[in-house]
Amino acid sequence: MTPDKSPLLKAAPWWRLSTGRTLVVRGGRPLIGTYPISGAKNAVLPLMVSALLTPHLVTLRNVPATLDVAVLAALLQKLGCEMHWSATGAGLSVTLSADRVQPGRIDPELVTRMRASVLLLGALLARCGEARLPMPGGDAIGLRGIDFHVTGLRAMGATVELAGGVIEATAHGGLRGADILLPLPSVGATENLLLAAVSAKGTTRIRNAAREPEIADLAACLISMGARIDGVGSHVLTIEGGLPLAGAIHAVLPDRIELGTLACAAAITDGELSLPHARVELLGVAAPLLDAAGVELRDVDGGVVARRASSGLAGIDLVTGPYPGFATDLQSPAMALLATASGVSTVSETIFEQRFRHVDELRKMGADIAVHGRTARIRGVARLRGGNVTCTDVRAAAALVIAGLGATGKTTLDGLDHLDRGYDRMTEKLAACGADIVRF
Repeated sequence: MTPDKSPLLKAAPWWRLSTGRTLVVRGGRPLIGTYPISGAKNAVLPLMVSALLTPHLVTLRNVPATLDVAVLAALLQKLGCEMHWSATGAGLSVTLSADRVQPGRIDPELVTRMRASVLLLGALLARCGEARLPMPGGDAIGLRGIDFHVTGLRAMGATVELAGGVIEATAHGGLRGADILLPLPSVGATENLLLAAVSAKGTTRIRNAAREPEIADLAACLISMGARIDGVGSHVLTIEGGLPLAGAIHAVLPDRIELGTLACAAAITDGELSLPHARVELLGVAAPLLDAAGVELRDVDGGVVARRASSGLAGIDLVTGPYPGFATDLQSPAMALLATASGVSTVSETIFEQRFRHVDELRKMGADIAVHGRTARIRGVARLRGGNVTCTDVRAAAALVIAGLGATGKTTLDGLDHLDRGYDRMTEKLAACGADIVRF
């Protein structure tokens, strides 16, 4: 795909199609310097979709310059949403105008590139009374069915049919409030139903709602647009729907997953990173668990400093879970760190059934990891060694970068689209902190 024909460049002119398809990391250098933490990938995508709910301007600040953001921008542009981007020293901002939405102009190829496109379902039903989109794509880390989304939307009066890999939904009489109990606290389903509920007539209660900070960030933006939402941060969200929604100006919260990832990178290299904008409290139980593993996080004015504890890295037991539990998105980076920690660690994955695909790649680098079902047992080795590895999903890509930074010799990574999807200029930021890292 040539740059001048790319729908990504038309929608997100700041995006640059990289000619580098391979990343080479020569490990053994401590990371020392400043690595600014970007706006949260998992927060910005539903925030961008929320602009479809109003004909007024929605401005988002602290937007991460990632491939997922560029793909969603192209999707929204196809639907008739206009965007104005600006880049300053404070970061990337976008103003979205969705005064004319055309729900029939979904781009199937773009939808299949990212899981978050499923959020268009609730927003388009709320705004236009109809939505038709292919089953969303994204990382191959598990089934991640949309049944919770569909059941909730049907309770709100939508007709939803799934056939031939296509979701067709209508609510020509408008959505109505409903009492919805989620079988599990699904982040995506909570966001989708929240987007739909703010425009539904009457009161909606979402019980067993997910509590992730990114959901609270979405709720804060919707409230600033005029929505009435109670219970933010709890397992029960109550939404008084049907109110007119105005525009808003909203700053995306900092990325807690990027914070945890870079803290692991600092510790595995025995370096010290200043992480402006980071907030330790967003990590939930991951903060004390990382501390127990030997990752020291110190709050400073305007951010966090991360480094290895003087006692070194130590094995821990962790179980992923809904917030405030240990985030599944931090599981892969943590495993790369624990591969060189003293003693034995166990990592149990309870969210996605295929999120150990990075294990085989870490083994290529000398990691001693045995997997039994959804639990991995890690015996720490003194040092990983460089190897040729492939990124299998967004977070696995970050884990392999961490492993390469802490390894002896050269590590070559392929599958860099995954890295681009979730991290804003990671290669350049790491190089500025002393990493020997080059993209070819």
